[in-house]
Amino acid sequence: MPVPRSFREPGPDLPGRPGRLLPGLATAAVALAAAFLVHRLVPALPAMTLAVVLGVLAANLPASGVWTAGRARPGLDFAGKHLMRGGIVLLGLKVSIMDVLGLGWLALVLIVAVVAASFGGTYLISRLFRLPPVTSLLVATGFSICGASAIGAMAAVRRIRHVDTVLPVALVTLCGTLAIGVLPLLVHPLQLSAPVFGAWTGASVHDVGQVVATAQTAGTAALGIAVVVKLTRVLLLAPVAALAGAHHRFAPRAGNAADRDNAKLPPVVPLFVLGFVAMVGLRSTGWLAEGWLEAGAALQDILLGAALFGLGSAVRIRTLLHTGGRALLAALASWFLIAVLGLAAALLIAG
Repeated sequence: MPVPRSFREPGPDLPGRPGRLLPGLATAAVALAAAFLVHRLVPALPAMTLAVVLGVLAANLPASGVWTAGRARPGLDFAGKHLMRGGIVLLGLKVSIMDVLGLGWLALVLIVAVVAASFGGTYLISRLFRLPPVTSLLVATGFSICGASAIGAMAAVRRIRHVDTVLPVALVTLCGTLAIGVLPLLVHPLQLSAPVFGAWTGASVHDVGQVVATAQTAGTAALGIAVVVKLTRVLLLAPVAALAGAHHRFAPRAGNAADRDNAKLPPVVPLFVLGFVAMVGLRSTGWLAEGWLEAGAALQDILLGAALFGLGSAVRIRTLLHTGGRALLAALASWFLIAVLGLAAALLIAG
């Protein structure tokens, strides 16, 4: 059976022909402006989630679908891969080691335990639903750490094809959006205080923007602790990526000795992950003025938003319905598991 065009491995980016990228990058820029406009009008809708949704719409509407699968495809693939890495680097400017340490050692241990249990549990659930190992790995990474950013980082570390990140990004966006609507409805039935709800949101919702959209419904007390708990999870992106890179580099691989010797080994820690760590260190020094931090956050939103639109524009709903039924069930089961783990940790952290 031929592979649908939108799910084929994109060709290499050709630096000598930058004109190939312009149509797709321009399309992403227009879509991103629309996402920011809608977010400004309806703050409860995160701009990053809107970028993915607009990408999916662009891929599945007749006229725009031809465009995103044709002339715009090289630029959209470039955005989904390379701009994603730039956004991950700048994500480090949101994480301060001082804020993380301010949670206390018990909270830090609990957050690490939740991430580890979420990762292992989500991977196991995905495999039980017979998802491929690569898809299971990416879903587990995105659900347990920081959504699409973590999926992009893991894909780069493990040399996973860009096309294989499409389904995991769609699932993590769907479940993160589900949390925005569902978690606030449970505050009163579960009799949660604002700090506990904030800690629960930070420990269980996937993307930073989705955490903010969810936690702000319970006020500033919930939002403050939610962001710190979430950014502590984000900080774990670096060691998880390093461990994945070391395993991929040194673990035995199939094939004959000549093939293994000739294979280009990936770095243990990619440069963009080192850049993320460097930005965390820079933010933690306190040297950067608030204006620089705001500029970095704005640029990060632009890069990640364009990347997410590019990834969303590769999703074909018809193909997803035929191939992603089991994946959707696995994602919902994993979402429930992480919500339960996060609530247990939140009750211990802020209860």
